[in-house]
Amino acid sequence: MSMENQRSAAKPERDRPWLIRTYAGHSSASASNALYRQNLAKGQTGLSVAFDLPTQTGYDSDHVLARGEVGKVGVPVSHLGDMMTLFDSIPLDQMNTSMTINAPAAWLLSLYIAVAEKQGTPRDSLQGTTQNDIIKEYLSRGTYIFPPAPSLKLITDVAAFTYREVPKWNPMNVCSYHLQEAGATAEQELAYALATAIAVLDAVKASGQVPEEDFAKVVGRISFFVNAGIRFVTEICKMRAFCELWDEITRDRYGISDEKYRRFRYGVQVNSLGLTEQQPENNVYRILIEMLSVVLSKNARARAVQLPAWNEALGLPRPWDQQWSLRLQQIMAYETDLLEYDDLFDGNPAIERKVGLLKDGAREELAKIDAMGGAIAAVDLGYMKQELVRSNARRLADIETGLTKVIGVNAYTETEASPLTSGEKSILTVDDMAEQEQIEKLKEWRAGRDQAAVARSLADLEAAAREDRNIMESSIACAHAGVTTGEWSETLRQVFGEYRAPTGITSMIVTGDEEDIKKLRSRVDEVSEKLGERMKMLVGKPGLDGHSNGAEQIAVKAGDAGIDVLYDGIRWTPDELVRNAIDEGAHVIGLSILSGSHVPLVREVVNGLRAHGAGHIPVVVGGIIPDADMLVLRQMGVSAVYTPKDYQLVRVISEIVDLVDRKSTEHPAPRNIEGKPEGAGTAIY
Repeated sequence: MSMENQRSAAKPERDRPWLIRTYAGHSSASASNALYRQNLAKGQTGLSVAFDLPTQTGYDSDHVLARGEVGKVGVPVSHLGDMMTLFDSIPLDQMNTSMTINAPAAWLLSLYIAVAEKQGTPRDSLQGTTQNDIIKEYLSRGTYIFPPAPSLKLITDVAAFTYREVPKWNPMNVCSYHLQEAGATAEQELAYALATAIAVLDAVKASGQVPEEDFAKVVGRISFFVNAGIRFVTEICKMRAFCELWDEITRDRYGISDEKYRRFRYGVQVNSLGLTEQQPENNVYRILIEMLSVVLSKNARARAVQLPAWNEALGLPRPWDQQWSLRLQQIMAYETDLLEYDDLFDGNPAIERKVGLLKDGAREELAKIDAMGGAIAAVDLGYMKQELVRSNARRLADIETGLTKVIGVNAYTETEASPLTSGEKSILTVDDMAEQEQIEKLKEWRAGRDQAAVARSLADLEAAAREDRNIMESSIACAHAGVTTGEWSETLRQVFGEYRAPTGITSMIVTGDEEDIKKLRSRVDEVSEKLGERMKMLVGKPGLDGHSNGAEQIAVKAGDAGIDVLYDGIRWTPDELVRNAIDEGAHVIGLSILSGSHVPLVREVVNGLRAHGAGHIPVVVGGIIPDADMLVLRQMGVSAVYTPKDYQLVRVISEIVDLVDRKSTEHPAPRNIEGKPEGAGTAIY
């Protein structure tokens, strides 16, 4: 036998690689479709759809709250026509599609099924996942619409419908990813995600929609979407703990005897929170290390992996940047010998010890949540949100003091200029005309449909919701009739109402009595004495961006410094924030926007202040803001701009206090504008 034949005969059998995805979508359905087909041609094996914020929060592209947000962080999908364009020339019976959609998950799944039916593809052949995790939206990402109880009903409806009609579909991706981004420790990520899964399965069981003999099938379709951070060994152990705890819960709590239904199935995106604006080329190494933690351990290996691009801390990545991350996965899956071996960590005493500690910590936290009445009660009480804010404050304080080292940020900051970030097109920007074009197409769609059919389908949807029937078939009928995302959501808003989640901001002192915070408190006292009242800062999130971590930490640090903080969470119109700031007598306004819509939204706030004679109130802005946009913001009157590189929050707050001292003491703020919106009060601590 030749040496080559001997080599081939000795080569071990390889496992199938995980699904290789890229989280993508922007501007329009047609532009996103072109990107998907391009990525599939490069070897991507599944799709992961990013929707824009209006779609995620159930608004059409021409709603007032959608202004500036259309197509920015994902693709706008307002109706069946958009969904058909999005998947044009992509046969859905051959595709595994993940959709990062939560509050309107039932609607986007209905549109997807309607597209398949238009393609002649039977429902039972569809494969994929709707994230559909509302509980984590209340805690971290903020794209919720309805209160917890009806949200849980919608998740239940999707789960009960799909196990019968779309049996290869994962009706819910319990998402711990954003919990870690919001500051969760490994134990909290384990506990809060598992508590969410328990709440959903308990609700499905109590609904009576699934016969007892079929319940195991529903359990077997619940999947998870997790975060892999930079603490490599901890992340490996966390995933092994997830697998063991889920096996334990499904066996002991739900009596599932078949091991295949107890398997912990998960996808992962590695941690975008740890990507740095400074020395962004280092992010390539971070992404690799974080991916290794979810692929090395065979018994806890991810079923699907999507990696961020190295420059996501700077802005929207280009196709080349996404390709770089795609190639990283392919090299690991196809060039290395990783998939030829059994689990590399079985029997390792250090790993087993750490897994045991994580499981103990998670069980302890689960017991606390269970004693409160479960995950829904813990959301309503504000417990989980407050704990995440507290954990995140500690994490940031450790970076600020240097206890946690971040290379290029607070350690080894000396650097050469990067050729990767030079040039005008180092990041992708969304054309401002994309929003107007989407709105025009939406108007054409509305004008061209059968209005009577739309009215009938919406009436049936409302009746199903009011009568506590499963809404999925009614929603699919709405999709075929031409109903829009905003109309579907508004119908259910009328039935279920809307919700404003607890902010998690309390008067807790987090940063202790270090010398710098003591000096800052004294400075705040000094400026407050000049003002003749305690200094007030309104922290606001205009538009639909629900990533509130930065706003929360600014609010916590400002409160720690002795400033009266006016903060009432996410999703306010610029006009509401202007009126609130004036009525409450704010001395400074801090706006946090991470969706890329900072220019139009900040312009509306600044112009609104001037229109009400309050242009003297200084405005500062934080977000992922390119240098060119910083200049635009400065020119429109913004006093200061902060980006993720400004991690030293004591310095940030100190500069804001100095700003108030310079600009605000001579101008008492006008108060009591008529027509202050109901519910626009503030949480002051």
